Amino acid sequence: MLDRDGFRPNVGIILLNQKNQVFWGKRIRTHSWQFPQGGIDRGETPEQAMYRELHEEIGLKPEHVTIIARTRDWLRYEVPDRFIRRDARGYYKGQKQIWYLLRLIGGDWNLNLRATNHPEFDAWRWNDYWVPLDVVVEFKRGVYEMALTELSRYLPKPDNRNRYLRSNTRPRPTRAPAEARAPHAPQLAVPTHMELPPGASFDPDPQHPQRPARAPAAALPTTGSPL
Repeated sequence: MLDRDGFRPNVGIILLNQKNQVFWGKRIRTHSWQFPQGGIDRGETPEQAMYRELHEEIGLKPEHVTIIARTRDWLRYEVPDRFIRRDARGYYKGQKQIWYLLRLIGGDWNLNLRATNHPEFDAWRWNDYWVPLDVVVEFKRGVYEMALTELSRYLPKPDNRNRYLRSNTRPRPTRAPAEARAPHAPQLAVPTHMELPPGASFDPDPQHPQRPARAPAAALPTTGSPL
C-alpha cells in the first residue's frame, strides 16, 4: 500500500527500559542495528500496526508496554534503487513513518526474538538513548535523528526505586527520641561552707543528681563520738 508519492506507511518503535535505555536490535544476518519497525496494513491504524509489529519482531504484548508519545507527523526516507526490488522500481520511493516512544513495564524475559517464524533480529541489547547512528543503514539515519530529537522531550525520569540497594550507601542513622536519651547531670557547685575531709571528692550522685554524693566511709573523720 503506497501513497500517491510512492511512500509506504510504516511505524517505528523506540522502546525504553526503567533506565531510559533503548532496545537496540541487530538485523538478522547483517552487521546493522536498528529499532523495531514495520508496515501499516490496509485498514490498520498506526497504533494497531505498532502493537502488531511489537509482537512480531520482539515478542511483546500490549500489557508489557505503555505509550509515552508519538511523532506528530510522518517522517520520510527514500530507499536507494539498489535496495528496491526490480518489480517495484519506478513507483516505490521509500517509507513514511509514525514513531512511537514506549516504556517497558514488563521484564526483559518478556522479550522474544523468535515470536514468529520470520525473525527480524538475531541479537539485541539495551543502549543509551542517543544511539550510534553510524551502525544504522545510511539512508535511515536522518529519520532516526529526527525521531529521537522530537521524542526526547517526553523522556520520563529514570526509575531510581532501588538506588540504595544498588549502591554501597548506608542509610543515615536516626536520632533516638529525647526521652530515650540519658539526661545530662547538672553541674553542681561545691558549697563554700562545707569542708570535705582528706581523700574525699565532690561528685554528683548519679541516682540523685540534685544531691552531692556521700564521701566514702574510709574517708570520714575518725575523731569524735558517734551520734
